[in-house]
Amino acid sequence: MNFIRNTLAVLVGLGIAGLIITLGIRVFPQWVTFEAFAPFEHWQRFLESMKDNDAFFGFLLFISGLGTTIGGVATALIVKYAKVAYAILIGFIMLFIAMLDVIVFPYHPTFYKISIFLTFFPFSWIGGKIVEVIYERNKKRRIADKMNK
Repeated sequence: MNFIRNTLAVLVGLGIAGLIITLGIRVFPQWVTFEAFAPFEHWQRFLESMKDNDAFFGFLLFISGLGTTIGGVATALIVKYAKVAYAILIGFIMLFIAMLDVIVFPYHPTFYKISIFLTFFPFSWIGGKIVEVIYERNKKRRIADKMNK
């Protein structure tokens, strides 16, 4: 049962991270060069149109970090044990996807290629730590409440 729960947690975390990145790309109308909702359907054409726009890639790093953090939080909330490890797994999978993106499409600036390694793991770790800290505080509070009764 834990396997199914953990697999579902990872899928939910990846879905949330992907949704946040998709919505983040659509925030600025001048960046939207496609008709469909998901920018990933026309990703090559979209990246080619953005290849000289460093502000876009900086924002993409930020929104990827935010999405990975929230995806890590969602994953850590669902799994029962090893919350930080599963949140970091979200960061690893997102880093793998970003590396494939950089390898397949040659339109990324150098700072983006380097920064993806510094973005996904720390932000997913932060997401897992947020949940771990909240759970530890609640656990200490429950123990204190039992002791005071």
